[in-house]
Amino acid sequence: MLLLALDTATPAVTVALHDGTDVIASSSQVDARRHGELLLPAVDRVLAEVGKRLDAVTGIVVGVGPGPYTGLRVGLMTADTFGLALGVPVHGLCTLDGLAYAADIEKGPFVVATDARRKEVYWARYADSRTRLTDPAVDRPADIADEVAGLPAVGAGALLYPDTFPRAHEPEHVSAAALAALAAEKLAAGEELPAPRPLYLRRPDAQVPKNYKVVTPK
Repeated sequence: MLLLALDTATPAVTVALHDGTDVIASSSQVDARRHGELLLPAVDRVLAEVGKRLDAVTGIVVGVGPGPYTGLRVGLMTADTFGLALGVPVHGLCTLDGLAYAADIEKGPFVVATDARRKEVYWARYADSRTRLTDPAVDRPADIADEVAGLPAVGAGALLYPDTFPRAHEPEHVSAAALAALAAEKLAAGEELPAPRPLYLRRPDAQVPKNYKVVTPK
């Protein structure tokens, strides 16, 4: 097994390789505006680190969000392209699940919250580092204060809003290393991983203007 994991659902552009036993290479760079520019060089870097070629990969794991439309689609389209070119399966994993796994909190409950911008967070509640209790959602922190009161929290969204998440701590962003390890664990246990379909949770920021004037000739 050689899993290539990647995620662009947060400001982190993160890539990792897992050989079925352990993570053997990883790379993470935080830059919310350069997902498309940084992702492929990161893939090349982790492959070169262990002396592997892309055609040695036997499966792809990609974070499906929730996340902003523009960043998220970079990872998903790259994963789909690799899968088609190599003829290997492409698996999806919730980005919040990767953060929960990296937090390594054995006893819960706890919350994972990432920055959704617009003064909102993407979040979910967990029983432990492997068990999500709620579907991912997007809300203003003040609107979920009662639901998360007193719970430990991880992620950039939790760190941004200490009034709602007073027990927030790292990891701030997801790592592909955690996604790869979680996927390898699930596959070894015979679990079927989700399809690589995006969790946008809301409409994209870019919208077609209303009542725009048509300037093309008839």
